[in-house]
Parts: sequence; structure tokens; C-alpha cells
Amino acid sequence: MATISDVARIAGVSTSTVSHVINGTRPVRDETRTRVEEAVKATGYRRDSLARALRRSRTDSIGLILTDVSEPAFAAMARGVEREAMAAGCTVLLANSGEDPELEARALEVLAERRVDGLLIAPVARSHREAITAVIDQGTPVVLIDRLGGVKADQVGVDNTAPMRELVLHLVAHGHRRIALAAGDTGVSTIAERRRGYLEGLDEAGITADDALVVTGSGRADDTRERMTGVLRQPQPPTAVVAAGTETAVGVLAAAKELGLTTPEDIAFATFDGFPHTDLFRPGITTVTQPAHEIGATAMQLLLSRIDRTLTSRPRTIRLEPEITYRESCGCPA
Repeated sequence: MATISDVARIAGVSTSTVSHVINGTRPVRDETRTRVEEAVKATGYRRDSLARALRRSRTDSIGLILTDVSEPAFAAMARGVEREAMAAGCTVLLANSGEDPELEARALEVLAERRVDGLLIAPVARSHREAITAVIDQGTPVVLIDRLGGVKADQVGVDNTAPMRELVLHLVAHGHRRIALAAGDTGVSTIAERRRGYLEGLDEAGITADDALVVTGSGRADDTRERMTGVLRQPQPPTAVVAAGTETAVGVLAAAKELGLTTPEDIAFATFDGFPHTDLFRPGITTVTQPAHEIGATAMQLLLSRIDRTLTSRPRTIRLEPEITYRESCGCPA
């Protein structure tokens, strides 16, 4: 296996110069850089990333704990994280907590044992926040992603309240007064914020909130379908429904299909988050879309700045703006 000394000998430079070229730690003349790069190719030299990381007391690895990476928004966040990590020469170690606080605590323990340089976490609904705090107290930089609050750490997410309020007011403008909410698990901070936006929208429109029109529970599609079917069978059913997430949106649409209801003729519909390519659905689905990829990238950039100690201020909370796209499902024209 070729060594850095082999590269230096062929390029006619010192090993320190080769190191500066490879690691970008000091400016090198273009002519010298070219000779070193050609020598690297000729020898097939590969730097020992692990040894380099250990010399810097780093592992160049980042832990990412999500509740379910198969969920479209989380998948996009993971891609944003990975893009920034790769650009910084870091490896991402991914763990799925499955909304299980015990699995989350175990993932924290395992990643800490791996000596990751930092952690990105979307906490579960009933997270053992003391486990996250313990990691922070040990000196590991932590950034909460998507689900905010509860610990003193940097946090990156979106404004969940205002867009949900706007969805409700938009449905009111279409003449709806009985508007249901498929909330899911309100123990999740994002869902709690979206429920608050729903209630604010009703209040602003002068509509009294009706608990019988709010579906909570696990947030899974099958659970939401069962509960929403009961709501839609009420003597005075809602004429519109807003969903707080992808799984609850699936549950609402499944319930409407089961009852033979069409959208928007029988029931208007809008959702926070949704499915890929919602513009291809017929009718098109009115959707609040998070800049999920940007959330992941921003969180990773923030974490790197903490790891490199280029940012030493108090923990920051960054809220990015989602986008509302109005389509036919809420009653808008095509």
C-alpha cells in the first residue's frame, strides 16, 4: 500500500507539503499541487481517514436519530444532512427510533459509544429528554431537527402554527364552518403546534371549536382512518378536514373512500405535509410543504459550526418558512 512518503518522493516535495495539498490546510503553488495530485493518482495513495481523525481527537462521524426515515419529510431531511456532511468529509450514522423512547435512548447510548462528533435528533413524542440532556452535558454538540423544544440545544424546524391557521381560514373563505382536524399524536411538538394553528384559525373566524371534530391518537394511517370514519358518520359531519401530517392525511382519504365521499364535492381536504408529487393527484391536494431538505442541511451546518467551535453563542432556534400550495381538494379551481 502506498504511503504519503511514496507520494512525496515521486512529486519531489516534503511529506508536509503532500499533507497540505490533501487536507487543504495551507495554500500551495498550483504547479506543486498538480505534481502532488499526479503522484497521488500514480501511486493509488489513499489517506488514512481514521488515523487523521484520531490525531484531531475527532471521528468525523455524525449521529442522526429520526423517528421514521421512510416518512417523506424525514427522508428529505436526511438527504440534506448527508449532503452537508459529505461536503465536510463526515460520515452519517443513521438510527430510527420508531417513536419509541427506549429505542431512542438506546440509539443515543450506541452513538455516544461510537464517539460521534455531534448528534442531530428528531425527538420521539415522549422522549427521555434527560438522556439527550446527558449527552449535551458530556460536551457532545446536539441539534434538534423538526421537533423543537424541551432541551437547551440548537434547533431547526419550521413555523407549524401559522400555515395551519391559514389552511383553516382558507376553508372558511370557501364557506366551511364545520372543519375537522386529523391531528394524530399531540404529544409530538410539531403536531401540538399545528393543532394550535387550527384552533387559532377557528377563533379568528369566530367559530367555536368542537372537540368532536378533532381526531387524535397514534397518528398512524389505520388508526386515523378508523377514528375519522366515526367523525364523518356524525349526524352533523364536517364539510372539510385538515390533516396534520402524511400518515393522518392517508387515514382521512381512506375514511372518505370507505364512505364513498368525493373530494371536494362531499368533503374538502387540505394537509400539512403530504405525499411526493401531490400535484399529480386528481383532484390535486392542497398542501403545506416544508423545506425539508433545507431543514436537514441547515441543521448539519449549525452542528458543524458547533463542532468546529466557530459558533460559541447560546443555543439558537431557526424556523424556516413552509409553502402553501392551493389545489382542487379544498375547492380551488384547477
